[in-house]
Amino acid sequence: MISLEQAQYFFENTEDSVCMISRSGEIMYANPAAEKLFEISSDSHIKIWKAVPFVEGNDNLIQLLIDSVTNKVASHEAVVDYINNQGEISNLHVRMTCDQREPIVYLVVITNLTQLFKVNSALIRYTSPEIADYVLTTEEGQKSGGQTRNVTVLMSDLRGFTALSEKLTAEELITVLNHYFEAMVVCIHKYNGTVIEFLGDGIFTVFGAPKENADHPVSAVKCAVEMQRAMHDVNQWNRENGYPELQMGIGINTGDCVVGNIGSEQAMKYGCMGSSVNITGRLESLTIGGQVFLTEITAKHIKEELSVVSEGSFLPKGVSEELKYYEIDGIGDITIGDDSAKNIVWQDQVMNRKYEFYILEEKKVGVNAHEGTIRYISQNNRFAMFKTGTELADKQNIMLKSGDECIYAKVIRKEEKGFVICFTSMTQKVSS
Repeated sequence: MISLEQAQYFFENTEDSVCMISRSGEIMYANPAAEKLFEISSDSHIKIWKAVPFVEGNDNLIQLLIDSVTNKVASHEAVVDYINNQGEISNLHVRMTCDQREPIVYLVVITNLTQLFKVNSALIRYTSPEIADYVLTTEEGQKSGGQTRNVTVLMSDLRGFTALSEKLTAEELITVLNHYFEAMVVCIHKYNGTVIEFLGDGIFTVFGAPKENADHPVSAVKCAVEMQRAMHDVNQWNRENGYPELQMGIGINTGDCVVGNIGSEQAMKYGCMGSSVNITGRLESLTIGGQVFLTEITAKHIKEELSVVSEGSFLPKGVSEELKYYEIDGIGDITIGDDSAKNIVWQDQVMNRKYEFYILEEKKVGVNAHEGTIRYISQNNRFAMFKTGTELADKQNIMLKSGDECIYAKVIRKEEKGFVICFTSMTQKVSS
């Protein structure tokens, strides 16, 4: 054990709080950091546990100090809370070493972890627990660069977000989005997904990285179904607080992606890149609120029974052949429970309201105007029977216009009486 003189030389300028105490627990030396922490002077010669304010919350620290001294523990360490005289809480890592050959037998070294905990907590909140763990505990997490990994990508997006943002104040919009994100992230963490980033009102999530997960396609699909189920509670909260209801579409695809730290040594982020990501984004754009689409590639990896509503194909940019996809409303015993698009109940009254409409390509409104008529509205005001001489494809996005009224919709299917469309955004409610 070092002497008092040596302690004063070695520990005067260290950020850790260092004390040397006698067999009875009396403080024989405290460096400046310890004096500041316990609000004592080095020559006070009080027992170390009496330097700790006797308030609720300090019990573990006081007991640790008493037990270590009275039981003559050779070495001991623990992380405990400490509340000072001003009521401020710190997280301390306490290490006590005993040398029974010396009259002064204990060296106490205390590291204040409060700032580190705050940094870790902020890192988790601004990224995700998985990315934070990857950055803090792995060698790869400290370096720029990536690796090719087979993963499943999930992208979700709210329908009609632009119109929603125009109706709410900035504060209201953030409140609604944060409540929605909170509910979705609970589902994502439940199935070990990693949120890569929030894209406006969308969520970009990957399963199978940075932590490996052999069943990442299953995890992603189960997560998507539960996310849609969670929208019920989200919208109930919105209604109770006077906010509009939200509708979310989800696309899922499995494939090889490059995952890892992207950027420079000064600024990096964990990212996921590759054609599989682009395909997922394109597939998600085909959905309407309440739908979950997954590529055939993902479906082939899933052994559990999928509840398939419909199937189709699409041609993403950069891909030479159309890719097959499935709309599902359940996996195993987990179901969305929303069959409103399959079992539409129409209002009795015939509308026959004429509209000029435009076809959207890549979210851009086309220049050619077409004519059509809304004949019926569903009882929940979510769907319409739209009659037009223009041939429309399934999942085609259109914009209907009448004066200042703009309605965005997606084609669900063609029936004998016309096209079933689902409203995705409107400046005012269509009513009979």
